Amino acid sequence: MTHHDTEYQPFDPHRGFEFVPTTRVVSGAGRLAEIGRLAFELGADHVLLVTDAGLVQAGHADAARGFLEAAGLRVSQFDDVVENPTTTTVELGTRFAQDLGDLNLIIALGGGSAMDCAKGINFLLTNGGRMEDYWGYGLAKKPLLPSIGIPTTAGTGSEGQSFALISQEGTHRKMACGDRKARFSAVILDPELLCSLPVNVIAATGTDAMTHALESYVSTRRNPVSQMFAREGWRLLSLRFETVLQVQDRVDAWSDMLLGAHFAGMAIEHSMLGGAHASGNPLTAHFDVAHGSAVGLMLPHVIRYNQQVVPELYEDLARVSGWTPGESTSPGDWLAKAFHGYLDAAGLPTRLGMFGIEDHHLEELAENATTQWTGNFNPRPLEKGDFLDLYRTAL
Repeated sequence: MTHHDTEYQPFDPHRGFEFVPTTRVVSGAGRLAEIGRLAFELGADHVLLVTDAGLVQAGHADAARGFLEAAGLRVSQFDDVVENPTTTTVELGTRFAQDLGDLNLIIALGGGSAMDCAKGINFLLTNGGRMEDYWGYGLAKKPLLPSIGIPTTAGTGSEGQSFALISQEGTHRKMACGDRKARFSAVILDPELLCSLPVNVIAATGTDAMTHALESYVSTRRNPVSQMFAREGWRLLSLRFETVLQVQDRVDAWSDMLLGAHFAGMAIEHSMLGGAHASGNPLTAHFDVAHGSAVGLMLPHVIRYNQQVVPELYEDLARVSGWTPGESTSPGDWLAKAFHGYLDAAGLPTRLGMFGIEDHHLEELAENATTQWTGNFNPRPLEKGDFLDLYRTAL
């Protein structure tokens, strides 16, 4: 691989940072029942519930509506959210909300797609324009509506972040649209909502969450608070991931998974991601590889690439999940192998060739990877040649 070791700037633990928590977190089994009280305390009268058809079919949307209506609130439901929402999806939701006229609270019920779509609707409903106008950070000039996030997967941690990831219609580029005003006012973490998830969803979302924890812990923007969230998120997720794959109705295990994914999301919010996401996103854009599967597949290779510059950080994470001093493998190699084991346990692909990707595809993938914002925060710099080498080792 191309070496940039002379360019690497070690993290300064004394560098200043800011931690600005703004979201109320309500965690525990059965806490969905408190949604009416939370909405009322946020001054709501007319609520927009943003969800998807699967959650309507599962009965979760009706349950949420029932609690809200019992609190005397009017509820309008937009349930056309699709996986990886596009600018078109957000515009449809915005037009739906505009026709209602008097909304004063938005509630997102679902996985990362519902969270992102709800944030996108909030941007356009309150500030106008197109999603492209908010591609970046802090570009909303006016206040956004208060909002509540209720995750139904232990995956993206979007409920703990100020970013909406929206795919641009036509180009399929994922636009990260962030603003502190877009953070959810409150979040409900109710593990009972996850007990009926299918195994393939558990596999993809859980892998995504673990990748968030591992990447944010070593990000160049890490700080003591983000690392605290990332480390504990990784501990909870790695402890319970195989349990929920095998037994889907364990509320105690889902409680840990949900909290771990939320902590990992909080870690991203206060640091950033890295090379696994930079190399994984092009796989989703060009080969329709599910996001969790794409970033999970690339992560072991990125860990091995990074380990020479952050060995002590990978040792911290490896110790959390069972590595002990004196083992024959380095902490980085041990961590990469352990993560590969999680992919195997989840039945997820571990080689790019399993998606029909061949050597002649790698040049374009590497070129695309260099344009991914998250790659800028990888602890060891990445250029096109490095991405090519990563893809080749994963082929």
